[in-house]
Amino acid sequence: MENASKALIIAGAIVLSLVIISLGMFIFSKGNEVANSIDMNEQEILAFNNKFTPYEGESIRGSQVNALLQAVVASNRSVNDNGEIDTKGIEVIFTDNEVKNFTAEESIGNDFKLSKVKTGTYYKVELALINSLVRNVTISSKKQNN
Repeated sequence: MENASKALIIAGAIVLSLVIISLGMFIFSKGNEVANSIDMNEQEILAFNNKFTPYEGESIRGSQVNALLQAVVASNRSVNDNGEIDTKGIEVIFTDNEVKNFTAEESIGNDFKLSKVKTGTYYKVELALINSLVRNVTISSKKQNN
């Protein structure tokens, strides 16, 4: 009888230790998934911002500004997996009123016509981040460098 009770105690201890190990592995795997999803979001943010950061600077040619404007409109018109307009819209502000400012909502409309800047002019392009994403592009013209 003594041996049977000791065997039951040992069996119970083994089952309890297996439950504790399984629980630890479950918690570790869930924590790992959360960490991987955070990295993916940071990668998505970086990929989104990298579409626009090459155009930022003090002396950007007009042709580069036109390419930036096209990239902004394409980004604003992109659709997400649900077929809805993406929420990462970007507003463009021209300080010199050379071209009409536009919001993300305006640029996704079917009647929106993108104006182009002069290619022989240099521009200053500034990007404003909101929640780590490019949300505003401010463009001002500069005198041509000689």
